[in-house]
Amino acid sequence: MIPRELLKRVRRIELATRRRVTSRFSGGYLSIFRGQGMEFEDVRAYQPGDDVRTIDWNVTARTGHPHVKRFVVEREMTVLPVVDVSASLGFGTQNSSKLAVATELSALLAFLAVGNHDRVGLVLAADKVAGFVPPGKGRRHLYRVIRELLQATAPEGAGTDLAGALDFARRVVPRHSTLFVVSDFLLPPGGETAFAQALGRAARHHDTIAVSVEDPVEAALPDVGLIDVVDPETGMRTVIDAGDPAVRAAYSAEREERLKTVRRAFTRFGVDYVPLSTATSYMEEVLRFFHTRTRRLR
Repeated sequence: MIPRELLKRVRRIELATRRRVTSRFSGGYLSIFRGQGMEFEDVRAYQPGDDVRTIDWNVTARTGHPHVKRFVVEREMTVLPVVDVSASLGFGTQNSSKLAVATELSALLAFLAVGNHDRVGLVLAADKVAGFVPPGKGRRHLYRVIRELLQATAPEGAGTDLAGALDFARRVVPRHSTLFVVSDFLLPPGGETAFAQALGRAARHHDTIAVSVEDPVEAALPDVGLIDVVDPETGMRTVIDAGDPAVRAAYSAEREERLKTVRRAFTRFGVDYVPLSTATSYMEEVLRFFHTRTRRLR
């Protein structure tokens, strides 16, 4: 039995998301992710007009005659948002918290998938896999995904293990699924290497898209003198002199370098990157990404 207040929140986010899907995403933008799901069927002799990129060189060398691989397109797609719900996502100084943006975006993706008769699931990530909804179809399943999203919280003191969540996601969905990794990508010191390795493993098997949710206040320390800072994911507390220009510069430089390391992994493994901010509507950035991808795949 769903609590009444939670049911109201589910219906509110359904109504808001449905308006966006109808008015801004008419035309089936999710179809741009189709074509990744190609299953090998068999090998046949090469015929004039066949795409030379499909030539099976092993069979060709063995038989002495050119052969090509035949593929069939999977009839349905699996969409899996992997949503970071660690403590750092609870931060927000603008219109909403980073977690609220991640939640609404993931609900939008779920509506798009169900509207295209595809399967959608959900993985929630903190210091471990904090929740999992196996992929499914239909309205009732959609409600389950949204309910799990709305019940997700950014647990105090919980770190971030996106590498573990990605490895889990890679194993629990069929090959050629579409993974949306929604996070602020503020990984623990030294965690960038493990994340990059897990990202590479996921990208080899699935169409993987990274969606970063940031708050503009995080980019630079304010010039306010001594401040008491608490790391929400470790509980560590320290006092820093934000009035010192050198301290502010060092903070910004370290943060930017860590994020650059993550972004380099996106480029290395061909993972699309969509940056979002709590200060602006995510819709324009998502639409821009969909349009860009549509042009690229034509």
